[in-house]
Amino acid sequence: MDNTSLPPAVLFATADEILLDDLLRLAAAAAVTPQVENDLLGLRRCWQSPTLVVVGQDLVEPLARTQPVRRAGVVVAGVDANDPEAYRRALAIGAEAVFPLPDEEAALGDKLADTLDGGIRSAVTLAFVGGCGGAGTTTLAAAVALTASRRGLRTMLIDGDPLGGGIDLALGSEADIGSRWPELLNAAGRVSASALRAALPLLDELAVLSWDRSGVTTLPPEAMRSVLGAAQRSSDLVVLDLPRQVDPAGDEGFLQATSTLVVVPRDVRSCAAAARLIAPLREVATDLRVVAREPGLNGMTALDVADHLSLPLAAKVAQDRDLPSKMDEGQFDPRPRTSLGRASAELLEHFGLHGSMAA
Repeated sequence: MDNTSLPPAVLFATADEILLDDLLRLAAAAAVTPQVENDLLGLRRCWQSPTLVVVGQDLVEPLARTQPVRRAGVVVAGVDANDPEAYRRALAIGAEAVFPLPDEEAALGDKLADTLDGGIRSAVTLAFVGGCGGAGTTTLAAAVALTASRRGLRTMLIDGDPLGGGIDLALGSEADIGSRWPELLNAAGRVSASALRAALPLLDELAVLSWDRSGVTTLPPEAMRSVLGAAQRSSDLVVLDLPRQVDPAGDEGFLQATSTLVVVPRDVRSCAAAARLIAPLREVATDLRVVAREPGLNGMTALDVADHLSLPLAAKVAQDRDLPSKMDEGQFDPRPRTSLGRASAELLEHFGLHGSMAA
């Protein structure tokens, strides 16, 4: 396809040369090439085509008098933060945001970079954490991610535990070519969503970020924040496997998660351990739910576990006695009729992730 025939992703509309210089500098930093119009006629002619229209404060009022067709992706830049009428004028043209400069330069730069990534996806982000050691959290997180990917959902699986065994081992993909966490530890600020996905190993269509076998044992929270932001901008679903121990990078994952799922075996000791974890999790996780795993000892049901922890039950997972040996042989395959496959499907349905085809 001839890309010269495509409409521009970004339009700058202003007759203010100083403001335009600032906007072009931000565009260059975001690797965005905008179309520029410096009068009302040019702005109206191109109004419908770009993904993002940035209107300078000098053209907002003239544009409002023409009563433009309402559309998404319109922002106003260069506004005087002390001007009480600035937001009223922006509202009149249907602007969704106002960026006083230079105070909001970073935010406007992020907005411009979003167009390069194809816009912001509203990725559902599920954080999995074990209520106790050996809860089977990693296998469940991997199963949910793989099931979602097979349903046609654009999915990324992120291993946030540098002291774990590596989630790629659970998937049998440890030899696959692609970047691991040690190559991304210096990530800060904005990471390109498309570049991140292109750099990671793919299992079928599932992008996986895991650890290599090096001695790296810490994950900077800045790296987690930047990488997770990029993952959310390029995905329908992001699945996080996070550590139980207090950890700044893990906290960043819990803070950004749509929901945190605490995986707890159905026995008294596991529930007691999970109860100690719940209190600190409540400080960083906005939506806590429990996944109850068999076998159930002491007569505990899945609802008993949820009631004991005062958390809603998201799903229950039956025991699969053949799973450990299959994983050792690199045959991790949560098909729909397996216990993991059923639990994964239940969780995806729970969060409205239907996908375009059956797993």
